Amino acid sequence: MLASIFLEGGAGQNAICAASSHFCSAEKQFRFPLELGNQRPPTAQWTVTGSGAAIVSKTGNGPYITHITPGKIVDMGIKDANNMGAAMAPAALDTLIAHFKDTGRSPSYYDAIFTGDLGHIGKQILIELAETKGYNIKSNYNDCGVLIFDKEKQDTHSGGSGCACCGAVFSGYIYKMLQEKKYKKVLLMATGALTNATTSQQGESIPGIAHAISIEL
Repeated sequence: MLASIFLEGGAGQNAICAASSHFCSAEKQFRFPLELGNQRPPTAQWTVTGSGAAIVSKTGNGPYITHITPGKIVDMGIKDANNMGAAMAPAALDTLIAHFKDTGRSPSYYDAIFTGDLGHIGKQILIELAETKGYNIKSNYNDCGVLIFDKEKQDTHSGGSGCACCGAVFSGYIYKMLQEKKYKKVLLMATGALTNATTSQQGESIPGIAHAISIEL
């Protein structure tokens, strides 16, 4: 989003946008030390060790970033650090509705809608919340945290989490689908939890936020 604004405003010609996350560092900081061997609840997600990068340019043949929808902080009082999907899903809903109202589009406009790392549980929550607001996203919506792991074979509970979910799945799978013209209109929504090790230890709630970009051929 920021790269698009800077380049469109004449601040440059090309920009690299990258995101990364690492399993062990995230677990140590936000949850239990791995060496304790704690049992994870079914709502838990596994932080992705990975990275994804994309070049945004003022020139080229696309795909193009056509719309951006910055999100706002939404806090529904979720305090469980092992249930990030539930904490972030309301923020994803807020941004999704803002995007549709701003552009006049409906979910069916897009070939695919992706969130960053809500996981299996957060994905289902978002589908149900969207339905209560009159938006049916069941047929063309998926989550990068769901796609990046094989839940059954890898025993990753509610799926993946971390910045690399969105970054790696977009720069790998989604961009390939755009290149092959299997997708022509994609809404990509990065999801995030505004938390740290101290706030969770103090029993504070976990605010969420989500930002969306529309990518089209």
